[in-house]
Amino acid sequence: MSLHPFVNTLLDWYPQHKRDLPWRNTKDPYIIWLSEIILQQTRVAQGLPYFLRFAENYPKVENLAHAPSEEVMRLWQGLGYYSRARNLHECAKMVVDEFGGNFPENYKELLQLKGVGTYTAAAIASFAFGQTVAVVDGNVFRVLSRYFGISTDIASPAGKREFEDLANMLIPDEFPGTFNQAIMEFGALQCTPKSPDCSECPLRTGCIAFREKKVAELPVKIKKLKIRERYFKYAHITCGDFIVVKKRGEGDIWQGLFDFPMAEIADKSQLKEYLPDFVSELKKLGTLNVEKSSHTYKHILTHQRIFANFVMFVIDPSQIKQLNDWTKASGFQLVESYKLEALGKPRLILKYLNDEK
Repeated sequence: MSLHPFVNTLLDWYPQHKRDLPWRNTKDPYIIWLSEIILQQTRVAQGLPYFLRFAENYPKVENLAHAPSEEVMRLWQGLGYYSRARNLHECAKMVVDEFGGNFPENYKELLQLKGVGTYTAAAIASFAFGQTVAVVDGNVFRVLSRYFGISTDIASPAGKREFEDLANMLIPDEFPGTFNQAIMEFGALQCTPKSPDCSECPLRTGCIAFREKKVAELPVKIKKLKIRERYFKYAHITCGDFIVVKKRGEGDIWQGLFDFPMAEIADKSQLKEYLPDFVSELKKLGTLNVEKSSHTYKHILTHQRIFANFVMFVIDPSQIKQLNDWTKASGFQLVESYKLEALGKPRLILKYLNDEK
């Protein structure tokens, strides 16, 4: 079977340039799935330490399935997109409870798993089980759109279908996993989003974008994200060797992680001066000292821009019982300060705590 020159070039390029990454040296679907979930919306340099920690702590899917949720969230801490961590845990339980600890061996069944979409299912199916199904991620969109000169909006349903159809037409039956790895690696290392080195690109002679000087214009992504600004006023409350925390609930960012008692306000200009209503309740407990106020932190998420200010309150240790009663009544938790390290926290809280050291 003769292959498209595009395919042959990528298959020749890949063995010479691929990075030596641990999930590429196995056909274990658990390890492949773990790496794909961690690396979604994450650079390899950032995701690799998390992958190694998860693989060390949970070498089998059963280990992950039986782990406490707080422990899983703590290991994920700082990686962002925390719904992925919750889905990771739920998927591991699903594999153990419904599939006897074995990942489904075909693309359609893999799509049944929690948090597994078309890209992840294609990756597992091709890398672990040799199925001829193409992966299409940001790197693949970019390589295909530039080489074949496709200007269809990649954020549109029609665009996604067009690129998936093209990738599935190109992928060779003999080595689907290698082709998928090759095109993704080529996008990550050679056909980069900005300033790719086209003069050294082995695909340049057939690349329409290079020939027509449209490399910077492709791929086309029209959809614009609406960014919401939010303003958080945090109370960092300590009492002797104890600290007040709050576990974040459903329906908002950072579900299942721990931060501090907080009030959200509408006016950024009032952030430094504003004190949450619960501070007046704290004053009724007894001695309450305002230790200090932080600068305003800016934390950027995909759809939100968070501005946060922290005020540290120190309560006299003699009021520990009253404080404990107040935290329970207010939906907060009083924990020993040394235990804070073991709790999963948003990156914003980590940054603040690191600044306080």
